Amino acid sequence: MRAVLDTEAQAIASVDIDDNFVRAVEILQACDGKVLTTGIGKAGHIARKFASTLCSTATPADYIHPAEAAHGDLGLVDTHDVMVAFSTSGKSTEVLEILELSRHLGVASVIGITSHPDSELRGLSDLVLDMGIIEEPCPIGLTPSASMAVMLAISDAIALALMEAKGVTREDYGKRHHGGYLGRAARTDNMPH
Repeated sequence: MRAVLDTEAQAIASVDIDDNFVRAVEILQACDGKVLTTGIGKAGHIARKFASTLCSTATPADYIHPAEAAHGDLGLVDTHDVMVAFSTSGKSTEVLEILELSRHLGVASVIGITSHPDSELRGLSDLVLDMGIIEEPCPIGLTPSASMAVMLAISDAIALALMEAKGVTREDYGKRHHGGYLGRAARTDNMPH
């Protein structure tokens, strides 16, 4: 277990933060529409969580499942939207297809989050956030774990930097959390800053 935790921590620490990370925040901050996230498999779960985090921090967002997009959910895409696509390999057919179709619908910008240097996702993205080369700690080297930790960390870093750039306050946060501990803490100042 320690080896897995150490490998995941090292993979996160190894991410090379370049100017594209700043540009991604700027693109998301300038978005006139909504942020749409997509991904399949484990990356899809990270994409869904990213959309949820954005919503709770004052950026309208939604997750589109690539397979459901082929059956009408692509109707959510508009010309003012920014698409953020998550795929470690960048080769998942469903993700590549939704990006191509979103381009035809005029999506404003595509940000890709990927690892593999030969990722096809790179060619379909206006901006790429590179996860770096990641070795999974799985005994057979296949189960996405370190890669998902990196993907999650990158998406959290982007969401929180965007929140800061937009000047989101505790009051703003509380308005989006009318229930639960976090909402109560945001409204009553019972939580350390």
